[in-house]
Amino acid sequence: MEKLSISQAHQLLKNKEVSSVELTQAYLEKIESLEPSIKAFVTITPEVALKQAARADEMIARGDIKPLTGIPVAIKDLISTKGIRTTCSSKMLFNYIPPYDATVMERLYGSGVVVVGKTNMDEFAMGSSTENSAFFTTHNPYDLERVPGGSSGGSAAAVAAGEAVYALGSDTGGSIRQPASFCGVVGLKPTYGRVSRYGLVAFASSLDQIGPMTQDTLDAALVMNAIAGYDERDATSVPEPVPDYTSLIGKDIKGMRIGAPKEYFERGIESGVERLVRKAISKLEQLGAVVDWDASLPHTDCALACYYIIAPSEASANLSRYDGVKYGLSVRVGENVLEDMALTRQVGFGDEVKRRIMLGTYALSAGYYDAWYLKAQKVRTIIRREFDEAFKKYDVLVTPTSPTVAFKIGEKASDPYQMYLSDIYTLPVNIAGLPAISIPVGLEKGLPVGLQVIGKPFNEGTVLKVASACETKN
Repeated sequence: MEKLSISQAHQLLKNKEVSSVELTQAYLEKIESLEPSIKAFVTITPEVALKQAARADEMIARGDIKPLTGIPVAIKDLISTKGIRTTCSSKMLFNYIPPYDATVMERLYGSGVVVVGKTNMDEFAMGSSTENSAFFTTHNPYDLERVPGGSSGGSAAAVAAGEAVYALGSDTGGSIRQPASFCGVVGLKPTYGRVSRYGLVAFASSLDQIGPMTQDTLDAALVMNAIAGYDERDATSVPEPVPDYTSLIGKDIKGMRIGAPKEYFERGIESGVERLVRKAISKLEQLGAVVDWDASLPHTDCALACYYIIAPSEASANLSRYDGVKYGLSVRVGENVLEDMALTRQVGFGDEVKRRIMLGTYALSAGYYDAWYLKAQKVRTIIRREFDEAFKKYDVLVTPTSPTVAFKIGEKASDPYQMYLSDIYTLPVNIAGLPAISIPVGLEKGLPVGLQVIGKPFNEGTVLKVASACETKN
């Protein structure tokens, strides 16, 4: 049962070669065996999982089996799960148990899934290595001395290690795709508004999006079929028809127009990463796609600065609710309410969260709003328009997911700027609200390298089509 895909597990269950309870028990045993070294989970839920598996077996016995029924999934620990602790890997929410489920969880439960646990992450999704978790650092299954990426590092590591068949993550600036690249799995960031954010603990509300992390592109399509769609409880949800994403997996890409923006292959990229990514793109050419190696997105270099003004500004507003009064951690040792609030935030938030709150508060403050936040929003519009113009020429864009392979734990912890550069190839996608996927395209010195495929808004199907064509040739 090691590293089963969703489709493989589904066939085993459908043919009654294994029960969901047996499958779940096997994964729980694997979690118990690997967790001392991987540390992918903040909370493991064996009792919940086995009850859900028993119900799934009842569904299967009735002939009511869907593609995800009875299959173990891991959930990033900022997605609300009723009755299951949801911490955001922060002391601030250490004992928070949500009274409701996120919309994506309602939809997964409707398919009869089995939740084996909540995965570790950078605190409040702020980070690129999972080193900012308030509890512990997750380790990359390919090399335990290296990071799994972030902020969805726990989800990526769980899938890569075979501790869950698939996982859900969230992506604000690359937090699904970058750890997927580092851990050699598939990670899909849907179009902003395609998957409901109701029940997702907010970091940056105009950027956050939930998506799947899986063994292959078919699995990503199967999960998207289950979680995508309009939700009236989410004001940013878009009532766009949801296709059958699996229908495009493995389809011919002959004649498709593909752009490879040259800005993504210039400074900062490791030679081994560039070699494998170019090799993967060349394979798309061999399959009949027309690749323009001189495509250009001139304002790509502006994305990093743009993101690190907008995202911290929104974080500053979203995290102001954690004041020790309404909910979460409450430290009451001061002489008045304001002092208690200050002490609560001092104890409850980690260094990176505090750094981003301060950056955001500064950018939004009187006298600086126009110079920083407003200017960043104008640059955001320019970046979005550049993508719009590019998609008049190309069906998809292809780039490296990350300029490097997974780095060693502690290597960039003392240099925030170098850490932020880990997401330089993924940030523009969130700024423009586009769909994108990372797929593994080989190993560089034993470490995974990811290829990123970027598509037009609500065109996840085309992204999956191109990614699957490349995947079948690697």
